Amino acid sequence: MQTRRTWRHRALAGVAAASMVVLAACGGTTGEETTGGGGEGTEDLPLIYGVFATPLEEPWDGAIHAALQSAVEDGTIEYKHVDNVNTADAMERTLRNIASSEQPDAIMGDAFAAEEAVRKVAAEFPDIPFAFGSGEDPVEPNMSVFDNWLQDPAYLAGMIAGGLTESDVIGVVGAMPIPEVNRIVNAFVQGIKETNPEATVKVSFINTFFDPAAAKQAANAHVAAGADVLFAERDGVIAAAEEADIPVIGMMVDQEEEAPEHVVTSLIWHMRPTVDAVVEQAENGPAAVDLGEYSFMNVGGSELAPINTDVVGGVPEDLVQQVEEKEAAIMDGSFTTPVDESAPAGSIDVSRQ
Repeated sequence: MQTRRTWRHRALAGVAAASMVVLAACGGTTGEETTGGGGEGTEDLPLIYGVFATPLEEPWDGAIHAALQSAVEDGTIEYKHVDNVNTADAMERTLRNIASSEQPDAIMGDAFAAEEAVRKVAAEFPDIPFAFGSGEDPVEPNMSVFDNWLQDPAYLAGMIAGGLTESDVIGVVGAMPIPEVNRIVNAFVQGIKETNPEATVKVSFINTFFDPAAAKQAANAHVAAGADVLFAERDGVIAAAEEADIPVIGMMVDQEEEAPEHVVTSLIWHMRPTVDAVVEQAENGPAAVDLGEYSFMNVGGSELAPINTDVVGGVPEDLVQQVEEKEAAIMDGSFTTPVDESAPAGSIDVSRQ
């Protein structure tokens, strides 16, 4: 782990392509066609299509998109995408249209709000690998699943939050109490307990994956209740932290650039190992597997962003050292972060956890 004083830009592209109006009619926002190899021919590259339920500004889908773009930059795939396909009906129509007209070598996206629609279309095109973020099991012969197993960086981030709070109150704003969110929040709470067993954690859910205004409002409520550190599991919380002039922890991508004086670190989801596994399916034939293991920290699927020591209030050196030692234990296997997918309470006395 490293500390740093400057941010590194992580760009997410989303330029509309007029040639894909038919996809927009299905309910989404079309994206640019992105080719690999620095402008070289793409006839021998597998075409991977990204189909996203939320706008790419939402960090979860943004992390998948960024990983696919990195594969483009490495010259391993051709990539097209559409985002904001925000209803089950639109998802079904869009997927069927892409599968039949574009005939991609694989399709990736998120299925949490449209499980039935995604699985229905996947069954209609058994020769195309489908790999979707999902809380359900894979389905033969071609429906693979993945998820953001970020409990390891969440635990480390919790250690930081516990060590930074002066009020002993920490606020968390999440999407909804579903397993993939619960395990992150619960790991974060366990990390807090290691560095501050006297803390109280306030948890709220906005019951949607993307509503920055609602997330900001929930964060403001935590600040009003005494929270002096926030965890932005959802977009919108960082804006509240910046206005309150308190530290905040970001999610999915390194969000320090959004508020350099307030984002102390972020849980980063590295989707590239998962993307590489899907590209292998595109080249060798579909499979129905759980790709979740590719998101674990010890295989490079996730990490804690470098700690920004220039946030308001600073970060004690001994706290950084504690986090580095725990990270090393996670990586060498001497510490395993507990996975708890139960719904967290709205107010958690850490000493009782």
